[in-house]
Amino acid sequence: MQNIPPKTIVFITGAFVGNNCWDEWQRYYGQHGYQTMAPAWPHKNASPEVLRNSHPNTEIASMRLPALIDHYASIVKALPEKPILIGHSIGGLIVQLLLQEGLGALGIAIHSVPPQGIITFKLSFLKAGWGPLGFFTPAGKSFLMSFKQWQYAFTNGMSCDEQKEAYYKFAIPESKLIVRDTITKAASIKFENPHAPLLLTSGSADHTIPASLNYANYRKYRHSNSVTDYKEFEGRNHFVLGQSTWKQDADYILEWIGKQAK
Repeated sequence: MQNIPPKTIVFITGAFVGNNCWDEWQRYYGQHGYQTMAPAWPHKNASPEVLRNSHPNTEIASMRLPALIDHYASIVKALPEKPILIGHSIGGLIVQLLLQEGLGALGIAIHSVPPQGIITFKLSFLKAGWGPLGFFTPAGKSFLMSFKQWQYAFTNGMSCDEQKEAYYKFAIPESKLIVRDTITKAASIKFENPHAPLLLTSGSADHTIPASLNYANYRKYRHSNSVTDYKEFEGRNHFVLGQSTWKQDADYILEWIGKQAK
């Protein structure tokens, strides 16, 4: 008998952007018969413009990774079926952490922040991440990317007009602590443990999370004896969800989900 994939998708947002980054994805997947939801992070249930105007925001600044994982775990546990989890950046890391706890039927990690212990010294990664980590700056103050930082870390390769439109539509302040938590045991994965099918995707033009980092993440699962797949897309930057090519990525993921029916 064939296993039918679930029809519920939980989209998990990454750092620095509002959950409205999933709006087009929700509409598109809804057209393919899926029930979707893209819950906001705690203290971020407002428009990006409102959140930017709240900067510096002490509530956002106080957020930590364990609390964010618990936030999404409680949402998933309340659903009538194990959902498909699709996350971007830190959201991709959370997908991996939730799968480790058996809380998803399938997982897709798009340009995922890697779990603890996977790092690169590639210049673009260090340059893009230095500001958000906020070393030598007050941890109690939220971090908001400047437009120049946004151009490098998220929308490199796009026209200036496209970069500006994306910044004002999606960019929000972030917690420096939650970024720092991604290199601690809060982001630890037992890679050899069995897990639900997992797809990791990357982009050749991503400055924030270079493709080599996502591939290293994928390779860590090689002894798990569970389905783990990897796909690198040419020309994708860290703004992958909003690039003009996003439907190609979404279609590839839909096809991969369908292949998990056995």
